[in-house]
Amino acid sequence: MAEKATFAGGCFWCMVKPFDQFDGIEKVVSGYSGGHVENPTYEKVKSGTTGHLEVVEITFDPEVFPYEQLLDIFWQQIDPTDNEGQFQDRGEQYRPAIFVHNDRQREIAETSKQELDASGRYNKPVNTPILDASPFYAAEDYHQDYYKKNSEHYLEDRAQSGRDDFLDAVWKQEKIEK
Repeated sequence: MAEKATFAGGCFWCMVKPFDQFDGIEKVVSGYSGGHVENPTYEKVKSGTTGHLEVVEITFDPEVFPYEQLLDIFWQQIDPTDNEGQFQDRGEQYRPAIFVHNDRQREIAETSKQELDASGRYNKPVNTPILDASPFYAAEDYHQDYYKKNSEHYLEDRAQSGRDDFLDAVWKQEKIEK
C-alpha cells in the first residue's frame, strides 16, 4: 500500500530528480505545504507571505523503498543546519523541513535526524524541523518534472546555486544514486 512522504529542501526543482529515479517511488510532485493560505500560487509562495514552504510530495511503496531510504536521500540534498533557506534560495519558503504523515514516520525521522547530528558531519547542529503534515497543494504544471522539461535551465540553475559543490564536499562518495 502506497504512502506519502513530504520534504522541503529549498527550490523544489532540485528536490524531484533525486527521488524520481528509484523503483518503489510511484510519483514525485512539486508543491507547497505548511502555510496559512488555501490554494497558494507560486508567485504568492515566492513572496514569502503565505507561510508555505516549497516541497515535494512523494508517493512510494514502503515494501520496495522504505521511508528510511527516503530520509537518507533527503539529507543528502540539503544543508540541514541552515533554516534561513537553502543555498542561493533564501527566505522562509525555502527552509528545509520534514513533514511527517504518521507517528511511525515521526519516530524514524527523529532517529535519523539524531544520528545525522551525532555523526559529526556538520560543524553546526542539524536543526531541520520535523513537522506534522499539513495540506499539500501541487504547484503549477510548468513546475512539475522541471528537470526533464527544462533540463538546460535546471542544470544551469543548479550549478549556480552552489548546492552540488556543498553536497559533494559534505557527502563525497556516499551519495545514494541509481
